[in-house]
Amino acid sequence: MKNIDTLIENYYSWLKSETEWKNIDEWIEITSPYLDRNNDYIQIYLKKEGTNYLLTDDGETIGGLKEEGCNLNSSKRQQLLQLTLRGYGVKEESGQLQIKIASIDNFPICKHSLVQAILAVNDMFYTASPHVASLFLEDVKQWLEDSKIRYSERVSFTGLSNYTRSFDFLIPKSSKQPERLIKTINNPIKNSADSIIMDWLDTKDMRPQESKLYAFINDKKSISKLNVKNNIGLDSQSAIGKVSDAIKQYKIEPILWSKKHKIKNELVA
Repeated sequence: MKNIDTLIENYYSWLKSETEWKNIDEWIEITSPYLDRNNDYIQIYLKKEGTNYLLTDDGETIGGLKEEGCNLNSSKRQQLLQLTLRGYGVKEESGQLQIKIASIDNFPICKHSLVQAILAVNDMFYTASPHVASLFLEDVKQWLEDSKIRYSERVSFTGLSNYTRSFDFLIPKSSKQPERLIKTINNPIKNSADSIIMDWLDTKDMRPQESKLYAFINDKKSISKLNVKNNIGLDSQSAIGKVSDAIKQYKIEPILWSKKHKIKNELVA
């Protein structure tokens, strides 16, 4: 427990030191150390509205995806988008991802939730062209159903930090297996590994002792053209291997999508 508390404390110290703040008229621009799909630091904006506060991405996430050819208008993609946002307590208003804050005391949790929602949406819809019928999260969900694996979708827990941590699927405990959680990684980059590691470190001691976390990694598409910090120059397999090795250090089991059959019996049980 002490080692985990130290890791979490160090993580939040890093997050604080690497976050930049800038006043722009009535807004405060907050630059986080996390990178989006285009290798740009994620920026969000804070504004006081009466007695409340508004935290928003100013439409950058959804607007950027649409500009890059990602069609979010289909009913399935809208359902996935809204389901993902609800898991973080975020709403979409006129294309903007927003959280309305009733008390400034809630700002740290709301800021964390908005940034994590932006990362999740970026990862989910990365390279999802208008002609691609399904997304990786949909593929995983369909495979669970076809495999007769019981699950709950988009579950959230409060971690040791009191921040909400979201997971894509939960497979309940059975007589043969403990509780199993699943996260999906569509875009295997450092951000993805960091996010999953912190979610697990912050959550695992709040869950039953034998709980497991699996990370399903999309290895069916080329990411060789990615220009992402700490992944520059890596081909698809190298990038996937780097993420897999990183999360293994924290007892998170990486599952390549192409080898999902190897884990089927363990999840069905």
